[in-house]
Amino acid sequence: MTRALSHDDPLDGLPSRARIAELILGSRPPLDTYVGWQHYRTHYDLLVPAPTISPQQWSMIPESRQYDYDLYRELTNANLPLQDTPMHDKVGKLIRRRLSGNTRKKNDPTRAGVMISGWGNYGKTASVCSAGAVFEKQWLELHSHLNPQALPGTRDLHAPVVYVSTPVTATPKSLCTSILDFFRAPTRKSATLPELVRQVADSLYDHGVKALILDDISRLRMHRADDQDVLDLMRAFMSLDVTLILTGVNIQGVGLLREAKWNKRTRQWEMPPLESTRIHGLEVTQTEHRFELIEIDRFRYITPKQIAAFVNHLTGIEQHLRLMNATQGMLTSGGMPEYLMRRTGGVIGLLGRLLEDGAQEAMESGKEMIDESLLDEIVLRRDEPEQPPDEPVIPPDPQTAARKTTQAKRPRNKVFDDPGPAARAGA
Repeated sequence: MTRALSHDDPLDGLPSRARIAELILGSRPPLDTYVGWQHYRTHYDLLVPAPTISPQQWSMIPESRQYDYDLYRELTNANLPLQDTPMHDKVGKLIRRRLSGNTRKKNDPTRAGVMISGWGNYGKTASVCSAGAVFEKQWLELHSHLNPQALPGTRDLHAPVVYVSTPVTATPKSLCTSILDFFRAPTRKSATLPELVRQVADSLYDHGVKALILDDISRLRMHRADDQDVLDLMRAFMSLDVTLILTGVNIQGVGLLREAKWNKRTRQWEMPPLESTRIHGLEVTQTEHRFELIEIDRFRYITPKQIAAFVNHLTGIEQHLRLMNATQGMLTSGGMPEYLMRRTGGVIGLLGRLLEDGAQEAMESGKEMIDESLLDEIVLRRDEPEQPPDEPVIPPDPQTAARKTTQAKRPRNKVFDDPGPAARAGA
């Protein structure tokens, strides 16, 4: 939201320099700890953008306040808000529905889980954490911030949501340790796996955990026995009255759900027939039946609905950026939407990075606005865009293919030609 300006002071509401420095220099605790998660949950949407002023107003304020204002503008431009995109709404809706149903179940011993898949920079973690923060806020308000499962006389932390990053080389023990580390719970090096599992189960119950977010789940590789055991352990956690929310890159392709295939007609991931010798026999079917997989997509620019969603997202960014020469429609009029789509492929993370860097360049150059010529100077390094399973492969240009064929048929340098088997035998 944008704070209204006072007619007397164009910088009404601008924090002091000390507060701005605190916002910039203040470090955030690790997200995979209770303190870090609580800091995220209570701060992720609280930044108030800098006031909007004209160049004339800026020139009339004291030099020291000009510096403060520009510093706060940089902070504003570097922290684009999380918007309600179609992808974000899709994830939030599924998580809300699953948590709502699971927290009301009384007889079912197993809680169904959710898997969120997508390529890099598609906003998986941001969407999942935002949905988790909204759920925790509502859950705490429902129970007056008290743990309804707490024993009389105890003061255990109430943590409805736990966020853990999957260990790089995961084992059942390392996963248990990562979950216990969220609470900074002490562990013994000599503890056996059954002891660690029991300690995790007790911690999840004592702290009133309802959702366990396991990020970077695609680090698991099903050809490793340890990783298969980790997946077995995750399924065991689903009987602890906890909803598992797993996020990762290309989940359907790394073996967690077997090699899923995309059905263009139904626009759903479908599982091929089970191989009897695949990963512990029939346990894989338990995974695919216990989890609902959702694939986060990038922005598209084909149908009117897709175009409107992308332009609406650009409108939100445009209203948040603070550039003194910015005009209405700076990002949404003319050919700018098409330009931004070409530069980023509709990937939300790349779009944010391009516009954040563009805003910084606009301030440093004194241009104070974003246009195509300015963004052309921003180097956006990225891999070749992924080819989604529902998008046809565009054939190469015939003339380009002909040139490549002609080049390929040029005679080789005779000095380096292989003399052939006969010549080699004669030698």
